[in-house]
Amino acid sequence: QVQLAESGGGLVQAGDSLRLSCTASGRTIRNYAMGWFRQAPGKEREFVSAIKWSGSSTNYADSMKGRFTISRDDAKNTVYLQMDSLKPEDTALYVCAASDIYCSPSCSPSMYNYWGQGTQVTVSS
Repeated sequence: QVQLAESGGGLVQAGDSLRLSCTASGRTIRNYAMGWFRQAPGKEREFVSAIKWSGSSTNYADSMKGRFTISRDDAKNTVYLQMDSLKPEDTALYVCAASDIYCSPSCSPSMYNYWGQGTQVTVSS
């Protein structure tokens, strides 16, 4: 079992940056592809970004390309999501997840085995 805990969310203004962290426990994430999803109230869970177990490949949803950067530090059992140029429409609960497979170009939540509880990001205009 892998337990995932997100942190780093908060209330920011449009144009600001945030860095989210997802720290795993129970098992190393070295052999897992990791992903970030987000869910706004009343909306479906939406794919944000994914990173391969080696860190050699990443992919992003179109609306996040050029603004968000996913990275991982397996020594710290942690995955990060750097979010720049935030917009009000980025407001959501951001959740990280672990998968046995690396999905590209897009990822479905059904592909992921383990989930965190999420961290709230609110962007004001």
